[in-house]
Amino acid sequence: MKIAILSRNPKLYSTRRLKEVGIARGHDVDIINTLHCYMDITSSKSAVRYKGEELPQYDAIIPRIGASVTFYGTAVVRQFEMMGTFSVNESVAISRSRDKLRSMQLLARKNIGLPRTGFANSPDNVKDLIKNVGGAPLVIKLLEGTQGIGVVLAETTKAAESVIEAFMGLKANILVQEFIKEAAGADIRCFVIGEKVVAAMRRQGAEGEFRSNLHRGGSAEVIKLTKEERATALNAAKVMGLGVCGVDLLRSNNGPVVMEVNSSPGLEGIETSTQKDISGMIFEYIEKNAKPFHNKTKGKG
Repeated sequence: MKIAILSRNPKLYSTRRLKEVGIARGHDVDIINTLHCYMDITSSKSAVRYKGEELPQYDAIIPRIGASVTFYGTAVVRQFEMMGTFSVNESVAISRSRDKLRSMQLLARKNIGLPRTGFANSPDNVKDLIKNVGGAPLVIKLLEGTQGIGVVLAETTKAAESVIEAFMGLKANILVQEFIKEAAGADIRCFVIGEKVVAAMRRQGAEGEFRSNLHRGGSAEVIKLTKEERATALNAAKVMGLGVCGVDLLRSNNGPVVMEVNSSPGLEGIETSTQKDISGMIFEYIEKNAKPFHNKTKGKG
C-alpha cells in the first residue's frame, strides 16, 4: 500500500517508528508536513499539493497532528477523505476529541465515567462552580491545553477562586474538575486500536507532581486492566469515533473515570513499557480496513 504519515517532525520517535515498521511490512511510506500541504478544492478534481507538486493517491494516511495545528490539520485530513483516502483517524473524530468540553459532553451523554466537571464564563458564578464539583481541592484546565500545560491544582477554595478569576480575566475557556485524590498522582493510559485495547500502562507522576505526563518526569509500568476499565476505554474511543487513540483513565472510588481521549498518542512510552509492537498493530489495522471512501462518520458532527 501507499501510505502517508502526516507529521511536522520526521525525527520524532512515533513518526520514525511508524515509517520504519511500514517499510518493513512492504508498504511505500511517505512523511508529509501537514502545514506545508495546500489544497485544490474543486468538485471535478480535488487534490492535495505539496512542495509545488500534486501528491499521489494514497491508500491510507496516519494523522499525527499536534493540538496547535488542529484546525488546519483536520482540513488536510478532510481533503484526503474527500479524495477517497482511508484515514486511521477521521477529521471529525480528531476535532471532536480535541475539544475538551465537547468530548466531555459526548462521553457524559453515553454515561461513561467522568470526574465531576464544571464550565462557566462569568466570574459571578465562581463560588457555585467550585461548590458544584465538590469544592477544593480541584483541578482547573485550559480548554486548549495539552501535555499537562494549562492544568492547575488548587488546594484551597481561595486559591481556586483566584486561579479561575485570573483565567477568566484573560478570556480563557476553562474546565473545573474534582480532584481524584485516591488516584495518588497516577493515571492509566489505554492504547486502543480498532475495537481492542492492545496495551495499557500506569503512569505515576514525579514526587510532588500531580500530573503524570512522562515528559514531566513521570514513570510508567505495565498494568492489567479490570473489565470495567477495558470497557470504559473502548466505549470512550467509540464515542469519539477514533480508530487509534490513547484513553487516559483515573481509578476513583466510583470506578474508572476518563480524563482525556488522545487522537495522536505517543508510541515511545507505551512501546518501551509494554515491549509490544504497537506500530505494527497500527499497520495491521490499516491493512484490514483501508478501502476507498471507507469513512465511518460520514460527515457527522
